[in-house]
Amino acid sequence: MTTHIHAGTALITGASSGIGAIYADRLARRGHDLILVARNRSRLEALARRISDDTGRSVEIVTADLGQAADVRRIEALLRSDASITTLVNNAGIGAAAPLLVSDVDKMQAMIELNVTALTRLTYAAAPAFVARGEGTIINIASIVAVAPEILNGVYGGSKAFVLAFTQSLQHELAGKGVRVQAVLPGATRTEFWDIAGQPVENLPQAIVMSGDDLVDAALAGLDLGEVITVPSLPDDADWKALEAARAALGPNLSRDQPAARYGVAR
Repeated sequence: MTTHIHAGTALITGASSGIGAIYADRLARRGHDLILVARNRSRLEALARRISDDTGRSVEIVTADLGQAADVRRIEALLRSDASITTLVNNAGIGAAAPLLVSDVDKMQAMIELNVTALTRLTYAAAPAFVARGEGTIINIASIVAVAPEILNGVYGGSKAFVLAFTQSLQHELAGKGVRVQAVLPGATRTEFWDIAGQPVENLPQAIVMSGDDLVDAALAGLDLGEVITVPSLPDDADWKALEAARAALGPNLSRDQPAARYGVAR
């Protein structure tokens, strides 16, 4: 299938497998040329050939380890210099399932560097150009652990809570500037994530595990609907709206000139 619509170029991180590879396929079918970023060059090459053959879109591959500062800066430079890029999918990330007290702190730091620092720097590289052109899309892959950090490793949950809060702040800042912003909060998804995290997906209750294809298709449908936060498995979006309404209700009382009366320290 050759796609004749041209929607600009989408740069996708962590694109060699799993969710990133599915985003690559779907965005190419929507008319995007692609820049695929990941560490595994052979997988990138195979994916690029398949997508180009199937869709007729231009697919460029860039081998980079976004856990390394020098490689992050290479991709930042690309985002700043390539005016064809209209979409950034911050998908690269790593997870962990082990409790914090039995986790390797160096691995936890590496997780923060990839899940938080790299995502932040790439977003800051892309956003000014998108704002200047009055159009662009930033998709950040978070996780349900952003709002339920007790489920898995606490550093992983904290890193994804950052992605959620960062996306909400971006939406607030960029509203009215023509830039679409979305955070996607997957639940358990059938990808290699679980093997890397030390918890094979086969060990999970299969009723909670979504296919990667369904996840990405639902996430893109959410983007089309204008959702800033998309939880693909949530049956009723009224539940998310209720959570956001409760958070907003806290606002007027989060900062006051006196402690709450229950603390008994008011002067």
